[in-house]
Amino acid sequence: MAENTKKWQEAGHRYRTYIRLEKRLSENTVESYMRDLRQFAHFVLRLWDVPPRKVGREMIERYMAWLYDHGREKSSQARNLSGIRSFFNFLLLDEQIDASPAEFVEAPKCGRQLPDVLTTGEIDRIIAAVDTSTAKGLRDSAMLEVLYSCGLRVSELTSLRLSDLFFGEGYIRVTGKGDKQRLVPVSAAARDKIQLYLEERRKARTNGEVLFLNNRGKGLTRVMVFTILREAARRAGITKHISPHTFRHSFATHLIEGGAGIRQVQEMLGHESILTTEIYTHLNREHLRRTVEEHLPV
Repeated sequence: MAENTKKWQEAGHRYRTYIRLEKRLSENTVESYMRDLRQFAHFVLRLWDVPPRKVGREMIERYMAWLYDHGREKSSQARNLSGIRSFFNFLLLDEQIDASPAEFVEAPKCGRQLPDVLTTGEIDRIIAAVDTSTAKGLRDSAMLEVLYSCGLRVSELTSLRLSDLFFGEGYIRVTGKGDKQRLVPVSAAARDKIQLYLEERRKARTNGEVLFLNNRGKGLTRVMVFTILREAARRAGITKHISPHTFRHSFATHLIEGGAGIRQVQEMLGHESILTTEIYTHLNREHLRRTVEEHLPV
C-alpha cells in the first residue's frame, strides 16, 4: 500500500499545482478539491490498493454509493464527483491515463429551488426608481444598469476600474473568480449612464481608478450595493426577495429565453463549468411548467 499511497501523493501534488497556477482557482476552492481527493484516494487504497492510473469507473461508482450511504447531501455528492472528474481530466492532460474513468459516471440529480427572477419590466422599474437628479443617483443608476445588463457578480461590479472600460469596442473587462478576466458586451444604455456619472465625477474633481466610488472617494462595498438595490426595489414597489445576484439570475434567464446558446451564456457569466450554467436551462423549463400549471383551469 505504501507504494501506491506515494503515487497518489505525487499525483495530488502535481494536481494542486495545476489547479492553483493553471486553473487559477481560489485557495478555498483548491483546499476543498484536495480534501475531497484525499478522501477518495483513501477509499480506493483501502478497498483496492491501486494507483490513480488503475482506477476504474466501478470504483468511482462504488465511492459515490458510499457517500450516499453515509448521508451526504446530493450537492456534496455532486461536488465530490466534479472534483474527481477534474483530477482525472488533469491526468489525461498529463498523459498519465488514456481515458477518464469518471467520464460516464452519472452525477446525482440535485433538486434546485427556483430563485426569484425579475421580469425585464421589473428590472426597468427598479432602475427607473433611482433619483438621477443627484451625483449619487447617477452613480446608482449606472451601477444597477451595469449589474443587470452585464450579468455581473457583486464582487465583479465593485472591482471594475476605469481601465476596464472599452466603450469604443463595446466591451468591459471583468475580473471574476480566481482573478480570471473576460470581456463582456456593454449595452448602449449602460455606456450612456456611465458617461453621465463620470462627467459628474469630473465636475466634483473626484479621482480614483475604481469606477463606482462612495462619497469619500473609496470603492463601494458589497453591503452598500445590497442596500442601494433593495432601496430602489422598495421604491419601485417590488416585493420579491432581491439581491444583486437576483439581477444576475434574471440576466441569464432572459438570455436563455431569448434563444442564447448555453456556451454563450457560460462565457458571459464567467462560469468555470458548463454544469453551473445549465441550471438556467432547467430553471427556464421549470418556470414555464409552473406558469402553465398556474393558468390551467381547475
